[in-house]
Amino acid sequence: MGFKKDFLWGGATAANQCEGGYNEGGRGLANVDVVPIGKDRFPILLGEVKNFDFKEDHFYPAQEGIDMYHRYKEDIALFGEMGFKTYRLSIAWSRIFPKGDESEPNEEGLAFYEDLFKECHKYGIEPLVTITHFDCPMHLIKEYGGWRNRKLVTFYENLCRVLFNRYKGLVTHWLTFNEINMILHAPFMGAGLYFEEGENQEAIKYQAAHHELVASALATKIAHEVDPNNKVGCMLAAGLNYPYTCKPEDYFKSLETDRENYFFIDVQSRGAYPTYALKEMERKGIEIPFIEGDTDLLKEHTVDFISFSYYSSRTVSTDPEVNKQTEGNIFASIENPYLEASEWGWQIDPLGFRSTMNALYDRYQKPLFVVENGLGAIDTPDENGYVSDEYRIDYMRQHIAAMRDAVELDGVDLMGYTSWGCIDLVSAGTGEMKKRYGFIYVDRDNEGNGTLKRSKKKSFDWYKQVIATNGENLA
Repeated sequence: MGFKKDFLWGGATAANQCEGGYNEGGRGLANVDVVPIGKDRFPILLGEVKNFDFKEDHFYPAQEGIDMYHRYKEDIALFGEMGFKTYRLSIAWSRIFPKGDESEPNEEGLAFYEDLFKECHKYGIEPLVTITHFDCPMHLIKEYGGWRNRKLVTFYENLCRVLFNRYKGLVTHWLTFNEINMILHAPFMGAGLYFEEGENQEAIKYQAAHHELVASALATKIAHEVDPNNKVGCMLAAGLNYPYTCKPEDYFKSLETDRENYFFIDVQSRGAYPTYALKEMERKGIEIPFIEGDTDLLKEHTVDFISFSYYSSRTVSTDPEVNKQTEGNIFASIENPYLEASEWGWQIDPLGFRSTMNALYDRYQKPLFVVENGLGAIDTPDENGYVSDEYRIDYMRQHIAAMRDAVELDGVDLMGYTSWGCIDLVSAGTGEMKKRYGFIYVDRDNEGNGTLKRSKKKSFDWYKQVIATNGENLA
């Protein structure tokens, strides 16, 4: 037995990486808009450099993205041609509430997504909607300090009520926060956090994390109340940490590093703060800002399924001499000598994918959903825009085979698979266009030049065949 008959094959994007139209349709400014490409990008993402608006000497790729705001019908038609069963996309919060704290939503923004969802259904595509994919209205950051402020829970709750009611019947699969553990690694991107000098950054990150965890539970509660057919998932940036050696200290380091990320999903899926996290925070003097009702809310409104991204495994060591880190990833890792790497230094590990799936399913015993996986690579199109991307096909073939093994041989309960960046889009990490993931080539470069013309790559027809055979034919 392979994948289920109703397995949800598809692709994934994020509003801030593809939509564009940053100042159209009543949309307000968001954190993701004001992050430029170039040397200042990472310090801003980390919350170390304050950048709350546009500067003339920088290029901001999210302003236009790949202009999906105006071209979504053309793009969804291509997804339909590939046979997508689902399309994972995200809502731009500031398109619905431009400032984030209004009492009434922006009708033009609501209508845009309603039309987009209806376009999906025209092709038999089920929308899988991420409510917040690194998206926070800039007004909420300037006025309230981002997710460090408890008031954002209320603003997020308002957003959720509007979305669940407006799109009842159009959307039944929801994710609350994309890669929620990214708060620890890129806090401005993950939670709209900017740190003043002298602040306890770790304490603020966990304060913001608590507010997002409470907001996620509230969203789950409201989704089930509005429509019992709604299924709500959490979303983890996943990938096991291997010990560099079999030295016991290295093994324990890998366990601790895995727990840093599992912590979020432990709360969202199991309904309570794990004891290891409480002990760690006690040692560090970090106080979690619980208020009355939080404990019950977290306990009673856990997620229905676990979704995650997987690109590579990681390796850790306690030896200070072993410190050569791989490049190009927000998650630092020591180079694993047994693995090859992508052009951006991400180590390619299909068996690590299967291992990660097993670890998550063993831990949570809830259905899994792979909502991001793929290869970022430099594509060279011919004069017709055609890319012979055998390297991408090879990467995906190996990973889908490993995923099939996890289902067939290990008994993992898997709902679906959406490859990341099914159409070329702006990289969340580096802001580049040349780091491409798509089955569809978009004529645009790192500086924003190009016609934005769409063209099919070789992987387009390959993935179409994978979907048509429900993952049986990977040749």
